[in-house]
Amino acid sequence: MGADALRLRLTELTANQQGDPRAVVGEFRRSEVLVAVVDDSVLSVEAGGIRWLFAFTDDAALERFARARGEAVPDRVPVYGARLLDQVIPRVGGPAGIAVDAGSPAGMVLPPVRGIVPDEVAVDAAGLTS
Repeated sequence: MGADALRLRLTELTANQQGDPRAVVGEFRRSEVLVAVVDDSVLSVEAGGIRWLFAFTDDAALERFARARGEAVPDRVPVYGARLLDQVIPRVGGPAGIAVDAGSPAGMVLPPVRGIVPDEVAVDAAGLTS
């Protein structure tokens, strides 16, 4: 289940403009996703002062992303979304969020805000600004 349920929630939210974004976050936390790894680091980009880590619901989404970038398909590591949000994001050393299935029609970002990432690294928490 896991990633299948997450893909379904993403599709509902983006294609039908229905669904609950909080339910997507909950499903992401419970799902095992794939992170691309290049040179022993999680593949990411910085945009607008935020580091975006890429996570994919399946190999096909990761492969489409790599092809669209004109790159070889990177190594991938399965990890639960909760671990990315609660343990990896706080170690980035600055504002960081997750781009889920980047480049796909049902892709979505999980920004570094309260309710998604731990409060101590959320950009909307007291004392932090972006």
